[in-house]
Amino acid sequence: MEFLNDWIKNGTPKVFWISGFFFPQAFLTGTLQNYARVKRIAIDRLTFKFNIMDDRTKEDITEKPETGCYVYGMFMEGARWDKEVHAIGNSHPKALYDEMPMMHFQPKEDYEAPATGIYKCPVYKTLQRAGTLSTTGHSTNFVSDVFMPSKDEERVWICAGVAMFLALRN
Repeated sequence: MEFLNDWIKNGTPKVFWISGFFFPQAFLTGTLQNYARVKRIAIDRLTFKFNIMDDRTKEDITEKPETGCYVYGMFMEGARWDKEVHAIGNSHPKALYDEMPMMHFQPKEDYEAPATGIYKCPVYKTLQRAGTLSTTGHSTNFVSDVFMPSKDEERVWICAGVAMFLALRN
């Protein structure tokens, strides 16, 4: 409630707590729609480029991004974000989850993620990793894939079942 009340009182946030949205897919689609309207391009040509901002925290942000949105509130299971190499790394011993740094979801026209050096990480709302299709045609649990830099082959993270979540309780 604090996040939403702050939004009402002080205007659009500089950084969004993505976990606070009931339907984060609509928020991300709206971000792409806003960019498409400003740039006068078809939304079908847009996708996100993901910039992991491991050098700053949400408290460091004083301005909104020029395009897209800054988000926080995601947790990784099966791996962690390694700030030393700026890529996915093995989990710390006995750590089930790792809080992800803030990310910049940046709309890009005709963007294609690199063929290598990334892991297409699924993001879910809950730990369940399953959902049903709602009347909108969206999953009730799957949010999006996020392309994460990786020094290892993608299959390493697929076999480890690496995913990100917006909530650690069902």
